[in-house]
Amino acid sequence: MASLRVTLCAIAALGAVAATPAAYAADGGVSVSPASPRPGGDVVLRMSGCPQKTATPASAAFVADARLTPAADGTLVGESRVRSTLTAGTYDVKVACGAASRTGAVTVVRQGAQPSAPASPVAPVPAGGGGTAHAAVVDARAAGPGTAHTVTGLVLAGVAATAVALRSARRRRDPR
Repeated sequence: MASLRVTLCAIAALGAVAATPAAYAADGGVSVSPASPRPGGDVVLRMSGCPQKTATPASAAFVADARLTPAADGTLVGESRVRSTLTAGTYDVKVACGAASRTGAVTVVRQGAQPSAPASPVAPVPAGGGGTAHAAVVDARAAGPGTAHTVTGLVLAGVAATAVALRSARRRRDPR
């Protein structure tokens, strides 16, 4: 399952790299895409010319060290996230490939205000309805089942019990 996940991530990374401009290091082996990410943004890292099956890029700009794995075209591909607390500037990216090391750079830019929303939804998305989705979730959590729900449940349970009793009595009377 893990190899399938890596394969799908590599395919997605290849599509992202093809669609966005990349910044290449002076040695031509390390690229970062997009070339100028914002703080908190995701980046795709690519490295060519590494004889190893994996490589590890590290940078003060990244939240954590990434791991590059083989892609279909022979390059190594991986993802990382830019720290959300970074100021605009250029940060070194060092990639360890076996005993060799290559360096690149990522230029972090601040374009307008940093988004305050998380990368993925953590609650219902307010998609129309004037924000009623949020109000409905809050109301449902606060209200819970009340007296009307309890009475309805008891009535339904009584009807079900009566139906079972009548069916059992009918089966006892009808000899087959």
